Amino acid sequence: MRLTTALVPLLFLSALSEAQPQQAAAVHIVVTAEPHKGDTIPALNREDIQVHSGNDRLQVADFTPLQGDRGTLQLFILMDDSSSTSLGIQLNDIRAFINAQPATTAVAIGYMRNGTVDTVQNFTNDHRQAAAKLRLPLGSIGASASPYFSLMDLIKRWPSGAPRREIVLMSDGIDRFGGNGPANPYVDQTVDQAQRAGIVIYTIYVSGVGHRGHSFWSVNWGQNYLSQIAEQTGGEAYFQGFQTPVSLGPFLTQISQRLGRQYLLGFFPKPQAKPGFERIRLRTEVPNVDLAAQESVYVAGNK
Repeated sequence: MRLTTALVPLLFLSALSEAQPQQAAAVHIVVTAEPHKGDTIPALNREDIQVHSGNDRLQVADFTPLQGDRGTLQLFILMDDSSSTSLGIQLNDIRAFINAQPATTAVAIGYMRNGTVDTVQNFTNDHRQAAAKLRLPLGSIGASASPYFSLMDLIKRWPSGAPRREIVLMSDGIDRFGGNGPANPYVDQTVDQAQRAGIVIYTIYVSGVGHRGHSFWSVNWGQNYLSQIAEQTGGEAYFQGFQTPVSLGPFLTQISQRLGRQYLLGFFPKPQAKPGFERIRLRTEVPNVDLAAQESVYVAGNK
């Protein structure tokens, strides 16, 4: 009788423990530190970072600067084959950008066409070799029914394992398959896949060919889509009106600066019964610093 009585509290505690949700595994995302003004920002430490989900502050597991030996990066230069061939005058800007990357950056080159990606250079740390593989876009209307099919194809085929995977996308962003409007399912799917994979995407608007390439309505939505993808994955979108920029150099320089101010952040999301996305926001009280990162993370459920 005494043994049975003694077991009751233990059984109760065991049942209570099973009923409470277990802490989710830590997730890791790339964070970019941006200065409010000027070009310099102080170094950040783990205690400087706050991660919030709804009204809850989440526990930070680690915060590592992605520099030096820890600066390994897989950087994919992705160009749209439906872009105007006038982009050729900017190829030297792209080559200079590739050659300026640190030795820890592996570069790949690909062209979006017919919903897939034609990879003309696999990841290599030989930047001169990668830069030599750049070519003019085809300038064909049918080259890309939807750039977002191609993006999803690239993300799906990109092996995981690298701590930092990022894309520089040059396109008009116009979805010639799904049309224009405030809710584009292919854009949303692309964002979901990139967030789940932890891939940061930078977008640069360049003019496309055909009627839609100079249609104000289509161009406006194309730029909106490019902005959405960049903003929600932690990247940045770059435009110069509704035309291909005279020079891509200033935009590519800004991207290089951002790549040099990145950290790998690990934190514990809120436990979820079912797998799904959890919206987060980052804060820091360090003066003159903003933090940019993907807006949602994928959390595996407890069941």
